[in-house]
Amino acid sequence: MKVTVVGAGAVGASCAEYIAIKDFASEVVLLDIKEGYAEGKAMDLMQTASLNGFDTKITGSTSDYSKTAGSDIAVITSGIPRKPGMTREELIGINAGIVKSVSASLVEHSPNVILIVVSNPMDTMTYLTHKVTGLPKNRIIGMGGALDSARFKYRLAEALGAPISDVDGMVIGGHSDKGMVPLTRLATRNSVPASEFLSEERLQQVLEDTKVGGATLTKLLGTSAWYAPGAAVSGLVQAIACDQKKIFPCSTLLEGEYGLSDLCIGVPVVLGRNGIEKIVEINLSDAEKAHLEESAAGVKKTNALLDA
Repeated sequence: MKVTVVGAGAVGASCAEYIAIKDFASEVVLLDIKEGYAEGKAMDLMQTASLNGFDTKITGSTSDYSKTAGSDIAVITSGIPRKPGMTREELIGINAGIVKSVSASLVEHSPNVILIVVSNPMDTMTYLTHKVTGLPKNRIIGMGGALDSARFKYRLAEALGAPISDVDGMVIGGHSDKGMVPLTRLATRNSVPASEFLSEERLQQVLEDTKVGGATLTKLLGTSAWYAPGAAVSGLVQAIACDQKKIFPCSTLLEGEYGLSDLCIGVPVVLGRNGIEKIVEINLSDAEKAHLEESAAGVKKTNALLDA
């Protein structure tokens, strides 16, 4: 199992580290445009192998896509990160050009690759990757929902005063502060609805805190977060590489599912060796449907900027 990570910055390096530590891939290739940067990150990570007990080989290269040939899975993290006060949508101009070039180069050297898109605005960059590569819809996956759901579960556990292993919850919709749809109605603590423990007001606060989870961290850190995004990506990569058939909310191309078409947006999917093996259509309340449709309208508005 060969995995390529394009972009050796904080998110890409964290992703590579988590994949290596889980020790399910034979090789991870880090690529970056900055001279020597990916090589240095790869060497640093390899020097942890004996300490962390993994045998995954990590190599780095400066924009030499021939080194990615034969990749089973490739992760696109490249692009400029958010700064305090910026929305994900404001990154579209620069990041669209980067994602176009990167995705085309990856497919040229690995025609059977499964692509995971992390670059923001993530839903629009996932949609762009479809347009550029023409790959089947099961082989292009946007990461956002997996990260947003992890942040939702963190906030739920905090509100419940419960261990996070007791908590489950999902976020669908667009990967943006306004577009996320945390499904508080379906959130549980060890199979018991979270609403049995928390007031409607407290659940609403959990929802709002989840939606600004990325912006909160950007304000604190001065740039985008990296540990949780890297872990979210590694979870998706492992589910595919190990054919786990796990359900994650991911940005995927919809063609009528949930009454939506011609856009990529976060909905629950089954991930296995073929990438997205099934889109899971759950029964949403009228309010949840309305929020998802509003989110979809926002994503389409951002998609329109690709042609502007």
